[in-house]
Amino acid sequence: MALATIDWIIVVIFFLIVVGIGWVASRTAGKDTSEFFLGGRGMPWWLLGISMVACTFSADTPNLVTGMVRESGVAKNWAWWAFLITGMVTVFIYAKLWRRSNVMTDLEYYELRYSGKAASFLRGFRALYLGLFFNTLIMGTVTLAAIKIGAVMFNIPPLQTVIFASLGVVIYAAVGGLKGVIWADFFQYGIALFGAVFAAVVALRQPEVGGLDGLLSNPVVQGKMNFFPDFTNPAQYIPLLIIPIAVQWWSVWYPGAEPGGGGYIAQRMLAAKNEKNAIGATMLFNFMHYAIRPWPWIIVALASLVIYPDLANIHSEFPGIDPTYLKDDIAYPVMMSKLGPGWLGLIVASLIAAYMSTIGTHLNWGSSYLVNDFYKRFVKKDAKEKELVRVGRISTVLLMIVAGTFALTIMDNATQAFNILLLTGAGSGAIYLLRWFWWRINAWTEIVAMIVATVQALILVLAIPDESVATAVLDGFTVKLLIAVAGTSVAWIVTTFITKPESKETLRKFYRATRPGGPGWKKVVEEARADGDFIDEQDHGKKWEMPLQILCVFIGCIVIYSSLFAIGSFVYKNVTTGIILSATAVIGMMLLFKFFNRLRAN
Repeated sequence: MALATIDWIIVVIFFLIVVGIGWVASRTAGKDTSEFFLGGRGMPWWLLGISMVACTFSADTPNLVTGMVRESGVAKNWAWWAFLITGMVTVFIYAKLWRRSNVMTDLEYYELRYSGKAASFLRGFRALYLGLFFNTLIMGTVTLAAIKIGAVMFNIPPLQTVIFASLGVVIYAAVGGLKGVIWADFFQYGIALFGAVFAAVVALRQPEVGGLDGLLSNPVVQGKMNFFPDFTNPAQYIPLLIIPIAVQWWSVWYPGAEPGGGGYIAQRMLAAKNEKNAIGATMLFNFMHYAIRPWPWIIVALASLVIYPDLANIHSEFPGIDPTYLKDDIAYPVMMSKLGPGWLGLIVASLIAAYMSTIGTHLNWGSSYLVNDFYKRFVKKDAKEKELVRVGRISTVLLMIVAGTFALTIMDNATQAFNILLLTGAGSGAIYLLRWFWWRINAWTEIVAMIVATVQALILVLAIPDESVATAVLDGFTVKLLIAVAGTSVAWIVTTFITKPESKETLRKFYRATRPGGPGWKKVVEEARADGDFIDEQDHGKKWEMPLQILCVFIGCIVIYSSLFAIGSFVYKNVTTGIILSATAVIGMMLLFKFFNRLRAN
């Protein structure tokens, strides 16, 4: 396809605006690392919430959802819908704790919660592991989506696509810091969301689809539409629903859905002006992420099944696509080829916006690890703020180069990358939930979990074929996930009890800063009070909020799942069900506001 003049004008204007945002933000971003990586810790909830959802609204996510729907139907989305539970736990339990910690990055937390050489090693190693390797692997996945879009829509070679796609985002992320990234996210999210909705409308208007009525009545689509897997078939409902809800949400570390919050979600919470803004930001993010965004992508995915029932149909129409990239996830950019001049430029801009918002966040987040948790901590402790900002800008460029290399050399499928990321974090998630509320967890707990999870993932991915461990009920990947969760969990639990706890001084310092409360800290608090150190003075005598917080988590999940399936019901023209679910969501939201006012947050 060739862009018309009007398409090029739209794309150029878009680039000029986002680069301009970075230039404006650069006037304060270079002041110090707090400005460059946390926007001066004064960001409002609505801006941070939109930034979070813009980051997860990446160029690869429509491809991922499309691949899931084409492979296993709408119900396959429970693989990521289940992470809503994690999100609600972060909103009502962990958001204010992160803001109270007052650290620069979530890795700095390690030397607040733990002490000694083990804590230093953990912080430094994870700065490189997450900031460099894991982070660039994620960015490589997003860049892979850009490569597929460029190949399908414009027949652009992969290398050129990577250069064109990364140039603008590197400029505004490097010069504007987090503030530039967040304001660019705000601008880009509106374009990306409009583009996704319009793409769904165009997909429905295709003659082969015949509008929404034609789509819903098509026999190819009807078997893929269910919200839930077939409950008469254990081979469907156990791996697609039961495992994600019962195991995956609390046990797996995944960027954007870390148990207890972490990564760029923690970065946004740390950038909030206070605890209430941190809570509001994460609540807005979860609502937009799970309830609002999925359906335009699902509609396009279902429509693609009508026009291109299998990969052979796609290949016959697009023979120039490299067979390496010919997977079900490529159906989304294939469907974008149906757009006409003008609208094509807008959709291209929306896809670029989705790509840049994700990459911009990951560049700044990864750079914060490399600068604050490695360079400043281990390389040059006395580095001046200006020097740290300069190193941050250099590392931003280097991270993009590494991510582009990953996309060009080792990746070919969005679903494959999603599975690998889940497996490498399997079993460690429970630690991130418990370390705030159980004094006994120590640095060795996390070190052993990290090592065991990584070794297990390498063995399971490289040495054991999925089909060799598959059962009549569970597919091979699900069995591997359960093995990884069990192995890592046993390892870190045993390690926790056979190693020494952290020192009294470290535990008391952490408690005083974050005030988590609860029976898991009773021993530490009582010993401190016996020594005349009233570390719980601010909350002493007050009722522990955890029961109310858990109730809010439960209601929050009902609100967002009801909203998600209400929208789906209206799409499927089940109006009565849609109205009932909408009413449930409204009532639940009213209860949430009532209970939220009872929670103590500054």
